[in-house]
Amino acid sequence: MRRVRTDEFERLYADHAQGLYAFLAYRTGNPVLAEDLVADTFERVLTTRRPFDPRRASERTWIYSIALNRLRDLARRDAAEGRAVARLSAGAPSGNGHGGYESAETRQVVMAALATLGDDEREVLALRYGADLSLADMARVLGLPRSTVEGRLYKGLKHLRPQFEDPTGAAAPSAASR
Repeated sequence: MRRVRTDEFERLYADHAQGLYAFLAYRTGNPVLAEDLVADTFERVLTTRRPFDPRRASERTWIYSIALNRLRDLARRDAAEGRAVARLSAGAPSGNGHGGYESAETRQVVMAALATLGDDEREVLALRYGADLSLADMARVLGLPRSTVEGRLYKGLKHLRPQFEDPTGAAAPSAASR
């Protein structure tokens, strides 16, 4: 099977690495982990036995699918490690760092709000706002119907909205206005 050529790989990296990092930083809340996942994703792009097939997906959805699968692998591994540590000691491992947002205060508010969501809702919000994927691309990356993705996005935003509203009912100032 054909492997990705160096010039093709460099183009893929130039076209997609920044957006992929934004998605992963948004999704994980950890810029160092996001960098590692970007590197791991592109390593897999370079060494994959099943190269990109334009009949199956766009380059973007192919790369994001690889990254999302890697993220899920890490989540499973971390969950297993967490269960093992919990069995061995009374304390559980602490959370991870935060992603690249405008300010530490905004980052804390956003991460705390995202932590209140389920994985499915957090994942679609990260794909939409962290990676800036369209609904169609999100559906392809997740392997779900577009209507399911739309529903999860709607529910996620609905759950977050009260956390960003002022007690008087006005919307809280956005991160851009701070």
